[in-house]
Amino acid sequence: MTRDHVIVLPGGSYSRISDNESQPIVDWLTSIGLSASVFAYPVKTRHPAVLDAVRGEIRRQRDAGVERIALLGFSAGGHAAGHATVAPGGSKQERVDLAILCYPVVSMMLPSHQESRTNLLGSEATPAERAAASVDLLVTPDAPPFFVWHTVEDPVVSVQHSYLLGMALAAAGVRHALHVFPRGRHGLNLARAKGDGDAVRWTELCEAWLGEEGWLPYPH
Repeated sequence: MTRDHVIVLPGGSYSRISDNESQPIVDWLTSIGLSASVFAYPVKTRHPAVLDAVRGEIRRQRDAGVERIALLGFSAGGHAAGHATVAPGGSKQERVDLAILCYPVVSMMLPSHQESRTNLLGSEATPAERAAASVDLLVTPDAPPFFVWHTVEDPVVSVQHSYLLGMALAAAGVRHALHVFPRGRHGLNLARAKGDGDAVRWTELCEAWLGEEGWLPYPH
């Protein structure tokens, strides 16, 4: 069993699991020498079901012999990854060593993305419940390193989400990389399509960052 493993959490507004943010991402991670798998977390269910399920998958990987675990999430899956990384109450076995968030839902206080918020917390969630599920409000100085990217043009999940997270990480002194590209739709996954703009560089930038963090099996 490999000592390092990346758990991929696809997007889907907490109502489905996106196919194009699943196996293609595992294939890319495998191509750069990393062990990875997709975790189909529960959807159409209320908090804390997703958080509990992701923590359970982290424990399962550790029980199988994995020493270091990274979460890589897209959109709502980015929220699931960020939330599992910084939410209080987890055990030592459930601790994440690295987080990669791609155009993530971060704040449950912002008006965007309402669909994810409603599916996770319900339409009548109180301000306190929304705050408790906002990743940026849960960051502490002991959080692990983060890699975050977004596009300014994202019409579905506002880039404000990633800015809020970046400010929270900076305020807490957490090591991180934040990349904001001027162009690009929502749901870019690997950003290989024509018209995806500079976001095509995110995998290259992430690979370099993973190398700097000591996560790749060969020099980069």
